[in-house]
Amino acid sequence: MNKFVINSDFDEYKKAFLEENSKINLISKKEEQFLYEKHIYDSLGIKLFFDKFGKPETLLDIGTGGGFPSVPIAIEYSDINVVGIDSRGKKITAISNISKKLNLSNLKLINDRVENLKNMTFDVITSRAVGKINLLVEYAYPLLKKSGYIVLYKSKGVEQEFELAKPLIRKYQLKIHPLIEYSLPLEEDYTRVLVVLQK
Repeated sequence: MNKFVINSDFDEYKKAFLEENSKINLISKKEEQFLYEKHIYDSLGIKLFFDKFGKPETLLDIGTGGGFPSVPIAIEYSDINVVGIDSRGKKITAISNISKKLNLSNLKLINDRVENLKNMTFDVITSRAVGKINLLVEYAYPLLKKSGYIVLYKSKGVEQEFELAKPLIRKYQLKIHPLIEYSLPLEEDYTRVLVVLQK
């Protein structure tokens, strides 16, 4: 199972995140103790994708919610221009506060629905814990650069969801790359997968 090393120090981020989480539930209170293992480390599973396909210049995170994976990616990779979009204004405000505290000049946050984004395209589009593959492909495809990648964070056992999305994947002529598997640093077996589709 794939493991990877994280280079950045996330102590300041964790402090800023927990401060905002005390005002609005970005994650549940019981999940706070697993902020690193289940959220930061998981967000940076994309390292395995970058190792294989190269780092992009631009990345869009659809439904960024509590800032995952957009904020950890922006911290770890200061040379990637990251855009996080979410329709929930309170969450975008909270993530903006975190971003300001950490001086993340490479992170842009947009409070809107992804289907309203116009005149923007990206090298990589991510999404984590948002919706089914077919819905995310519909959202992502118009915003993807030629030869760009859709990278979806999923749990193990994604095969059925994948099958349902295949007619749409064929319609858009997306290339399906092998799933990238990795495990979270927890005592129990917690396997995650990245679904990788290419325009």
